Amino acid sequence: MHDKPGALDTASLHQARADIKSGALRGDAFRELLLSIPAPERDGWVDALLGFDEPPPDIANLPRGAVPYLPSGVSEILAMVDEVPLRRESAFVDLGSGLGRVVILAHLLSGARAQGVELQEPLVHRARARCAELALPCVSFVHANAADVELDGSVFFLYAPFNGEMLSAVLRRLEDVARRRPIVICTVDLELHGVPWLRERKTGKVSLTLYDSCVRGVPLR
Repeated sequence: MHDKPGALDTASLHQARADIKSGALRGDAFRELLLSIPAPERDGWVDALLGFDEPPPDIANLPRGAVPYLPSGVSEILAMVDEVPLRRESAFVDLGSGLGRVVILAHLLSGARAQGVELQEPLVHRARARCAELALPCVSFVHANAADVELDGSVFFLYAPFNGEMLSAVLRRLEDVARRRPIVICTVDLELHGVPWLRERKTGKVSLTLYDSCVRGVPLR
């Protein structure tokens, strides 16, 4: 049981962190605790819970089309989990995962195995360290350019992590996945117009759009 915590109540954060590490705080219990935090304070509370400090500076010479690190808001993550919907049997992948906020919350809220793909190695090291501290074996991070690595999963999340040719290359990688299995692509502040194998699905969150794959010969999700 968790009393309603203050936004940065040290004792409540310590208890919640211990319950995550033990496996006791998952699914509906974690959602209830998260929603007990006032919405304007939720992002900061989550970062304190997960032990996120200020991120390191972006690496020099980011590849053309790559976007500097900017974490997705907790409200978009909650909406994504609900509206996909993300389930325990899902395979979740965040492309451009940063410190891991989306990946970790997606796992804690749904139980799904979750993976982040991140270009910036310092962010990957920090994300892995947080997962080790929280004992989250079903959460992992890959240091890679999403345009260059073979992808696999059933639900993919993109918070405007790249544009231009890099985005086009990632979409080709995702189409390869969609030819094997139905997938959902979740985007925040990113529209994927004119992609013939995707069908747009509006959500209750203006900044969040879902796209269901529709590839001939592959059953719909």
